[in-house]
Amino acid sequence: MALSDQLSKLADRAKELEDRAAAAKTKKKADLERDVKDARDSAQAQAESLRQSAEERKDKLSKWWDKLQREWNQQMESIRKAFDKDRSQHDAKKAQRAAESADEDAEFAIEYAYAAIEEAAYAVLDAELAHMEADELANAVPAN
Repeated sequence: MALSDQLSKLADRAKELEDRAAAAKTKKKADLERDVKDARDSAQAQAESLRQSAEERKDKLSKWWDKLQREWNQQMESIRKAFDKDRSQHDAKKAQRAAESADEDAEFAIEYAYAAIEEAAYAVLDAELAHMEADELANAVPAN
């Protein structure tokens, strides 16, 4: 898939998520709980897919990207466990704090995703430039 197509797919997914977040405010609790489970399953599946993709391309990906991907997965698992622990407590004040913490985590996740998109934009443009430079060198007349 072309890099520009991948970016379009990313934009479409962001729009879908925006629509789902808006719709969540009007859902019944049981429906929202199901959506949360589905979203978690999807996120975990995507993380596993990314891990497998990175493993297959290990010789091509930088060690930095590999390390970042592993650290991201570990951090997300830690956050999910903390969410589950907070939700299991039945104290109203603790539940309110857990909700506020979930808001803050969601806000940061969005900021992090935005930064990742900026990094993706840079990487796509840099890849195009690298191809252009490679083509120029391939088409250059050797000076003798």
